[in-house]
Amino acid sequence: MLHIAIVDDNSFLIHAIKEKLSFFEDVSVKHTSLNGSELLTKLGENHNLDLILMDIEMPVLNGIETTQIVKQKYPHIKIIMLTAFDNDEHIFNAIKAGADGYLLKEINPKDLYNGIRETLNGGAAMNPSIAMKTLKLLRNPIDIQNLRDKEEISLSNREVEVLEQLSKGLSYTLIAKHLFLSPSTVRKHIENIYRKLQVHSKIEAVQKAKNHNII
Repeated sequence: MLHIAIVDDNSFLIHAIKEKLSFFEDVSVKHTSLNGSELLTKLGENHNLDLILMDIEMPVLNGIETTQIVKQKYPHIKIIMLTAFDNDEHIFNAIKAGADGYLLKEINPKDLYNGIRETLNGGAAMNPSIAMKTLKLLRNPIDIQNLRDKEEISLSNREVEVLEQLSKGLSYTLIAKHLFLSPSTVRKHIENIYRKLQVHSKIEAVQKAKNHNII
């Protein structure tokens, strides 16, 4: 007997999923939860489960965060994200959190059952459209892009000093005086800062630097 839990903030959808699974005698839905926090409480009482069907967008504790916690505490439990969303960011974050599969809620009962069986046998259940997106992410990972973005805005120590002075509302002349530079050198540094941060004004530069904890 397969012991399964369903987590979804929509009780109507929980009922629909239970109905799909009711066709299969070897599947037992042990419990259902309306958010990740509720699931964690139930797992604390009894974590004798084989697999969780997990929604992504939920209040209190969403599916990505819950997956991460469950995988750390109960690594034996398999998790399939069962969601209406197939956008790249959700897929990427779900995989990073440790999800074992990713299916769409519109799936038919037989494919859902086969996906559960496949995942419990060490495979990774995925809709064809999700599989294509996952391959695309592997070819062009979001985190690599993010690292590239960070590299592009890595400022030199001197540029950071200039930016700090700029954030105090000082003029180019005063910045030059404080940092023992010529005004033209300060101007050149500021041009480089704007280019690296991809901004066009002092306010934008200061704001972006603060957002990225540069200053």
